[in-house]
Amino acid sequence: MNFFDIVNARHSIRAYQSQPVEQEKLQQILESINSAPSAGNLQAFEVYLVADANHKAELGKSSYDQEFLMQAPIVLVFCAHAARSAVRYEERGSDLYCVQDATIACSFAMLATTALELSTVWVGAFDEKAVQEIIGAPQVHRPVAMLPIGYPAANPRKKSRRSLDDLIHYVK
Repeated sequence: MNFFDIVNARHSIRAYQSQPVEQEKLQQILESINSAPSAGNLQAFEVYLVADANHKAELGKSSYDQEFLMQAPIVLVFCAHAARSAVRYEERGSDLYCVQDATIACSFAMLATTALELSTVWVGAFDEKAVQEIIGAPQVHRPVAMLPIGYPAANPRKKSRRSLDDLIHYVK
């Protein structure tokens, strides 16, 4: 697939087959995360890979019972690492750039997942402290997004999007 095919093929999937993700595909996703741009190339984020059924069940509970997290063979938890960014960018780095870094890395993982004919959905609704405890992250690793990854168990219908005229504002 070319890039635009990947962008158009990406859909939020909340139902997964039990089929495991091949190690080669997982490695490609992880490498795409490592290739994501970041402020000052500091990579002010950490990624926790969760494959254990018990931990995935706990993540499902911590995300207000989003049970599909338990179905996916893998869940990636993206955490902002404020201190890594603050070294160079001070308050703006610790308040904003590290979160941007983590979310850009998550977006790269989403697109890589789609390119590999796997599926995912961005999960942002969860109890941060509970997720930190479940994954064993130190307090300095702030969870900002979770990404279940697996083979889809359902085909989504295409959803409408805002028109470009409504979305884009030209500054003159």
